[in-house]
Amino acid sequence: MSWSEKKISELGEIVTGKTPSTKVPEFFGGEYPFVTPSDIEYGHYYARNTETTVTELAKSKHRNQFVPKDSVLFTCIGNTMGKCAIAAQECLTNQQINAVVANDDNDPKFLYYLLHHSQNIVRGIGMGGGAATPIINKTTFGNVRLQLPTDKTTQEAISSILSQYDDLIENNKRRIELLEESARQLYKEWFVRFRFPGHEHVKIIDGVPEGWITGSVSDLGEVITGKTPSTKSDENFDGEIPFIKTPDMHGNTIVIKTKQCLTERGASTQANKLIPKNSILVSCIGTIGVTSINAFPAHTNQQINSVVPNRTEYTYFTFFALAALKARMEAMSGGATMANVNKAKFSGLSVIIPSSRLLESFHEIVSPIFGQIEILATHSHKLSEARNLLLPKLMSEEIAV
Repeated sequence: MSWSEKKISELGEIVTGKTPSTKVPEFFGGEYPFVTPSDIEYGHYYARNTETTVTELAKSKHRNQFVPKDSVLFTCIGNTMGKCAIAAQECLTNQQINAVVANDDNDPKFLYYLLHHSQNIVRGIGMGGGAATPIINKTTFGNVRLQLPTDKTTQEAISSILSQYDDLIENNKRRIELLEESARQLYKEWFVRFRFPGHEHVKIIDGVPEGWITGSVSDLGEVITGKTPSTKSDENFDGEIPFIKTPDMHGNTIVIKTKQCLTERGASTQANKLIPKNSILVSCIGTIGVTSINAFPAHTNQQINSVVPNRTEYTYFTFFALAALKARMEAMSGGATMANVNKAKFSGLSVIIPSSRLLESFHEIVSPIFGQIEILATHSHKLSEARNLLLPKLMSEEIAV
């Protein structure tokens, strides 16, 4: 097979996205995904679910910025430069993303793997410009030269091998979403709609069932705000103690792996910040309200408030109760450029706390569900590791197809 060097612009049309005017509400809440960098996760194949959607009116206004299904999306502005995904359907992206619409000579999935493999090359160009905000514009992005097979059949053979891993990961992800949603619906049925077992025989007093109390987040468990050890000492990092940041939580009900770890020395500088397994993590600075559970003892950075449940039976109720606070937390931050809900505000958020008996029953039902979620997440992580080992070997011709 023949490999050659080509510019990204030779592989397909490059389309830079655009954000519709927020002054026109009719542009939002429609059938088309509006993809931003926060909707794309490192190593997550398709961009399926987006926080924001846009309407047919937005499409007619920004027709030239809409891209078709299977376009390859690549973030080109900011510290998240290099994240990439495949468009699961026709969509619009914001201006931080360049999309590559593959031409007839190239396989879209292969282009995704090529760009994923080459993200550090592109990041190096974007980060090397000296700008306060790293950026690689459309022209510079299009001029990046990459090695690839000239034969589309070879491209398809490579993407077919790699996509087997990602298809399994996607399937696990959908199963996790269904499992979490089933548990969430039970939470809502019991604790929001008050249709819990035996509700017919319980009086409603001051808006809540008899025996329930209105408390605060701090009544559910100890609140611990994370901290970052001094970055001036390299000896604090690259150890074996997981260090959770908000990006580790995105898209992960249970955090199985972190991008960064602390050494014993780094952890010892903030020993009171260690949180046990099955704590509830909530992002409270920047991106507000992302909620996850940790699968191992860990430290977090200062953007995360964690709740260590007072009782094991509080764990999954607390997870859903805190996830439901997202809108209130966003409102508390007052639209600040860098949204921030500090420990005191977070701890004082009001929550309705049901009876212990009901919490025990809920925990007994949903605990196996979360156990299955952890198994699936662990399986996906192992698949991801295997794919990441295979990717560079296929892209360097170390393994022939």
